[in-house]
Amino acid sequence: MRRYVRVALLCLGCGLCSLLYGSSQLALEHEPGGGKPQAPDPAAPVRRQRAGGGRAAAAAGESAGRGEPELPDRCKNLSISYWNSYWMLPSDVCGMNCFWEAAFRYDFMKTQPAEKMHLAVVACGERLEETVTMLKSAIIFSIQPLQFHIFAEGQLHNSFKGILILKDVDSLLYVDTDILFLRPVDDIWSFLKKFNSTQIAAMAPEHEEPRIGWYNRFARHPYYGITGINSGVMLMNMTRIRRKYFKNDMTTARLQWGEILMPLLKKYKLNITWGDQDLLNIMFFHNPESLFVFPCQWNYRPDHCIYGSNCKEAEEKGIFILHGNRGVYHDDKQPTFRAIYEAIKKYSFGDDLVNFLLQPLELELQKTMHTYCGRIYKVFIKQLTKSMRYL
Repeated sequence: MRRYVRVALLCLGCGLCSLLYGSSQLALEHEPGGGKPQAPDPAAPVRRQRAGGGRAAAAAGESAGRGEPELPDRCKNLSISYWNSYWMLPSDVCGMNCFWEAAFRYDFMKTQPAEKMHLAVVACGERLEETVTMLKSAIIFSIQPLQFHIFAEGQLHNSFKGILILKDVDSLLYVDTDILFLRPVDDIWSFLKKFNSTQIAAMAPEHEEPRIGWYNRFARHPYYGITGINSGVMLMNMTRIRRKYFKNDMTTARLQWGEILMPLLKKYKLNITWGDQDLLNIMFFHNPESLFVFPCQWNYRPDHCIYGSNCKEAEEKGIFILHGNRGVYHDDKQPTFRAIYEAIKKYSFGDDLVNFLLQPLELELQKTMHTYCGRIYKVFIKQLTKSMRYL
């Protein structure tokens, strides 16, 4: 009799273990392959490798602002509980009924699939390391799944696993290779919902201070607004762009995106200094109603601090996206920018962000206080520190 009891208890224990293991996979089964490793697929979304051992990146107070679905107050931090096995969570994160909460969360996520964000970059020449560092910064902090579209020269194709065409993409965030995200991509992606009916793209001004502006002092072609716009960070509704007919100074007829670019280039080729950015300035000069302008902390460049601090929004809220143009990541002219680039480049996924990224970075930034940008180094880590709190 005792033998049968022992066998029954053993079967019950095995069944319980299987059930617990199954529930640990629930949060992953909505992804292709049920969360199992798959062969690399350039067309598949790049899944986030979470820093700090796979922890999530949003607190409850911030999630509503980023459009994350609200759930009944079961787990104290749903973003954390979503990425971890429920029975392994500490009591201050998940309630007493963690097993049933796992099932509830799984059922909800099946009906609320995560939005995929598209991030595009063009990598030319010796830009492999810089591009990889940019992609790493996007992965560290972002919440929703990311899909990267990397356009590269032939010698870089193998490094990036192929090139994708964007004909079926609805919305897209384009960035230069010298961009570093200090805040989740989700937050700039949310600007798409703020577009009015005529806006097709969003960019930041080239300058906030006209006295040091380039376009208003030197440009020999039309440009947007008072100081022009910078194309290093460009959020686009591709569906609207493909449908729009643009006003222009070449013909009274309105032209679509694919029809207008080459004629504009031929007309202004002797006057263009900054390539595609100049063409975009010309286009939005004639179509200002089509542009959404976001503040300078979403595209913070050396120009914002080397002549004195002239991005007030960054002083108040911190830098959200760092743009290291002028090659400042790779020389000693602006050590504040280079320190942040080197810190993110050296960081390894899975290491503690505070001990292996923030603290070493702050020590390096303190060494740059002899420069104009270094004097306000706390502006550079204000948002970075806040982003880490939600990981």
